[in-house]
Amino acid sequence: MTEPHAPASASACALAPSSSADGCWQNLRLAPDMFEAGQAVGDGEDACIVVQQGRVAWVGPQQALPPAYASLPRHDGQGMLATPGLVDCHTHLVYGGERANEFAMRLDGASYEEVARAGGGIVSSVRATREASEDELFAQALPRLQQLLDEGVCAIEIKSGYGLALEHERKQLRVARRLGQTLGVTVRTTFLGAHALPPEYAGRSQDYIDLVAGTMLPALAAEGLVDAVDVFCERIAFSLAETEQVFQAARRLGLPVKLHAEQLSNMEGAALAARYGALSCDHIEHLSESGITAMRGAGSVAVLLPGAYYTLHDTHMPPIAGLRAAGVPMAVSTDHNPGTSPCLSLLLMANMACTLFRLTVPEALAGITRHAARALGLQDEHGLIAAGRPAHFVLWPVRHVAELAYWFGSKPDCTIVRQGRIVRTRRQGSH
Repeated sequence: MTEPHAPASASACALAPSSSADGCWQNLRLAPDMFEAGQAVGDGEDACIVVQQGRVAWVGPQQALPPAYASLPRHDGQGMLATPGLVDCHTHLVYGGERANEFAMRLDGASYEEVARAGGGIVSSVRATREASEDELFAQALPRLQQLLDEGVCAIEIKSGYGLALEHERKQLRVARRLGQTLGVTVRTTFLGAHALPPEYAGRSQDYIDLVAGTMLPALAAEGLVDAVDVFCERIAFSLAETEQVFQAARRLGLPVKLHAEQLSNMEGAALAARYGALSCDHIEHLSESGITAMRGAGSVAVLLPGAYYTLHDTHMPPIAGLRAAGVPMAVSTDHNPGTSPCLSLLLMANMACTLFRLTVPEALAGITRHAARALGLQDEHGLIAAGRPAHFVLWPVRHVAELAYWFGSKPDCTIVRQGRIVRTRRQGSH
């Protein structure tokens, strides 16, 4: 099957050859707070990043460049602003079909729960995903991912959860792995078999959770397809007890967990996830003070998803002030999915996090770089520019760092270094 009105094919661009980023990247400005604590980067002007064998070897003021690097090839940064590569830490990128009709239903006043009860919602995407072949799912997801990569994304999470049967969950996760290999991007896969109750298990929620925890997860983990495990803990999805059963299965397999938590109501799922050392709790519009305290103690990241908040016409904001006061790191993600956040711009989500949730610009940028990397367990490889790390960085043609969250509706003409390769170069003479 094909997806009407999908973004234009990106296969030609995606498969274009890239070149090594090794050398001295000079004439840069370094965005503040994007480097390891204590690293000497000067005032951010006239800076330099040295890349050797695909990794950052040194970063700092141009005048302090060690003599050992003086003879390396030079790359002119044209005075652009350098940030780490962006990280999109919560997506449902692989699915069949689309759900534009539900957008219209919500405009007519239908709630999320009413759409689900009418046969829409997640189960609608399940039908389309089950009908699609692996190659068809790959062809549909490829241009979506390419749009995100063209904006500077260097690492991304892709969840399953639209198959809800072993063969179809496997199909989604295999496509996610294939996308990472094809496009040369870090992909973290998350098994979300407990996303919704499939139609064939209507009225038998416990039987389905037994299948998820006892059969599906162990099989997919044994095939190397699972990096983390997620559950949708909500009134219209799965209970705390069912969520914990899946978490226990993940723990037996040595897999980290995360949770769709407190999106529509306060289920106290975040506190449960924190007890299992969750990487992140996501959505969290109804997160309680006790949930914040539990997350702080566990070191879990709060993942804010303004796209879903916006699409669902939500008015119950996540407790930003409480998270900020507690020192809980806040990530920002697209939550790309066909029903509640069909968004393909992480910079737009940074803007929305500022305008809708009142994040500061530094908080929003940390949310799409270092905190997002931590939400995926990738904090040692992504989210900061530092010596010894793989070279993932973006050069932006902007004067002020605030412009990254200020502009929306346009794609910056940026230069992107991903996995030590130059995968996109700014057009010469463009502004």
